Amino acid sequence: MRTQLSSTRQLSRIRNLGILAHVDAGKTTLTERFLFLTGATHKRGEVHDGTTVTDFDPQERDRGITIFAAAVSCDWDGHRINLIDTPGHVDFSDEVERSLRVLDGAVAVFDAVAGVEPQSETVWRQADRHGVPRIAFVNKLDRAGADLDTAVASIRDRLHAVPLVVQLPIGREDAFTGVVDLLRMRALVWDDEADAACVEGPVPEELRDEAARRRRLLEETVAELHPAALEEFCARGELGARTLAGALRDLTCGGEAVVVLCGSAYRNRGVEPLLDAVVAYLPSPSDVPSVRGTLDGAVEERAADPAAPFAGLVFKVHSTATGRLTFLRVYAGTLRKGDTVLDATAGRTERVGRILRVQADRNTETDRASAGDIVAVVGPKAARTGATLCAPGAPLLFEPPVSAAPVVSVAVEARRGLDTDRLASALARLAEEDPSLVVRTDPETGQTVLSGQGELHLEVAAEKIRRAGLDVTVGRPQVAYRETVLRGVSGFVHRHVKQDGGAGQFAHVVLDVEPLDGPDGTFAFASTVTGGRVPQEYVRAVEAGCRDALAEGPLGGHPVTGLRVTLTDGATHSKDSSELAFRTAARFALRDALRAAVMTLLEPVAEVTVTAPDAAVGPVLGDLAARRGRVSGSTAHSGTTVVTATVPLAELFGYATRLRTRTQGRATFTTRPAGYTPKP
Repeated sequence: MRTQLSSTRQLSRIRNLGILAHVDAGKTTLTERFLFLTGATHKRGEVHDGTTVTDFDPQERDRGITIFAAAVSCDWDGHRINLIDTPGHVDFSDEVERSLRVLDGAVAVFDAVAGVEPQSETVWRQADRHGVPRIAFVNKLDRAGADLDTAVASIRDRLHAVPLVVQLPIGREDAFTGVVDLLRMRALVWDDEADAACVEGPVPEELRDEAARRRRLLEETVAELHPAALEEFCARGELGARTLAGALRDLTCGGEAVVVLCGSAYRNRGVEPLLDAVVAYLPSPSDVPSVRGTLDGAVEERAADPAAPFAGLVFKVHSTATGRLTFLRVYAGTLRKGDTVLDATAGRTERVGRILRVQADRNTETDRASAGDIVAVVGPKAARTGATLCAPGAPLLFEPPVSAAPVVSVAVEARRGLDTDRLASALARLAEEDPSLVVRTDPETGQTVLSGQGELHLEVAAEKIRRAGLDVTVGRPQVAYRETVLRGVSGFVHRHVKQDGGAGQFAHVVLDVEPLDGPDGTFAFASTVTGGRVPQEYVRAVEAGCRDALAEGPLGGHPVTGLRVTLTDGATHSKDSSELAFRTAARFALRDALRAAVMTLLEPVAEVTVTAPDAAVGPVLGDLAARRGRVSGSTAHSGTTVVTATVPLAELFGYATRLRTRTQGRATFTTRPAGYTPKP
């Protein structure tokens, strides 16, 4: 019992969290302040100086953005914080997806001027899908035009969250000096000295009424959401600080509300209270439900217990000059140096040679890693991203993170023929590290094609190959088109008969093909055959054959999406019918049916958000129209206008340069995928 209590206490002092935000909201700066204030580093890194710990890759420092998710650890108030700084650019959303798969909580960072931005919504929805509790940090309150209430309103309106604001800013814009803590009704002030500590004092006289009003509003909102808080509020007419803090933690962990704090990470204001909030409100590994996996087809739960059989999920693979690092979240049990583990995904055993506690591009060796830890291991040679590593005597298979389908492709080839094999190895290594990159050979041209999530994604991949010493040429980007059905066909008959001596093949199928509506309508299959004319095992083979036929459409060999296929009739032969025969018949039947149907080509589109000075809005709108863009809205704010439009992805290549030229470098833009639309 004492050992169990000790393990629970140890787990309760771990926080696994990510930093999520739109690009340039201040994620990396905030991470650097975390590391400095906790003593993990002795000097604050700055993005503009290229001295940050987490943006250690040369491309990240050159471009000034986070590209690869980086793991770091620090200690605060007796708690171990394992932190992952995630990218904010839409092209690297898969890095965020894989990170969220192994995190217990997150800090969502918002710009106090811009509020919720397009990629803010994307990462928020990703966290919703994974059920990751969040607290919010409204950053850059020292900027001109910064307003906490406006940013909080955007969180409420655009993210449909319930924000619980626990701080009140002291001063506005350049005069922002600190915050009022509404739980303890105290002022926290920082001066302009670089390493100045927070100074605690009474609430300023001019803010006392406003602080009291906001404290009352906070209590009322919490009481509406939390039964125990409601009981105390009704009995006493107010909430004590302990009850309020406990209710905030419960609401955060349950995903019912979001605690909101504020500050300026660059000027070191509001970071210590945020660290306190991470410890106070975000869950530990012992607070989240037991992880679920499958064992021989049955679902099994495994608790976060260091004494349980070992199980962990690989969320990142990184090749370095000194070897291959496999990043791992340990969900259950204890992993020791020298252990042999089972890669349940590949069905092979691997030996763990070293266990490393990672600090971005630096690491410290350790002898063991227990439930709740995020570490890197050296030794596994074939474990891929999404693989489950577990104890050989207690196998378990976790569901791997899902990678988004690529939307942009380029042809890549080595300038020198002698480097062709080296290029193939480099591309294979890239695809292993980043599953959202897909490498294939074009069957018509014989070219090697690299596909990814966007133009920047492919630029970074190509540059990584060049920095490895390979001289490569990259073709013009090509988008990934799709084909769909506009008007289907009914009663399409196909008979598959093959007799070549020995057992023959016979299958007779009748298909209806029609469009499938809905945002998730990719393919649906149904059978209305009655009387056992087509046995159930053959019906499954027909569905498999139809899925085979979706790989290449009749218009240009693009994948087919958005259709419903119904098997309405069929016939079998007592000896020659088989699952293979019906699968083959269905593949040819659907292929021919699509040729008979009315088809259309779909092209990927992106939602583009352009922020430009009012004087440059005309050229921006004209350029968007020339790119077949459809403007969906515009908002004016403090001398700038934010224009939102839907633009075909094929028209966005080179848009960054064009926008800078038309606006003298004063406009910025962001994009995010917005699905597919018919191509004119």
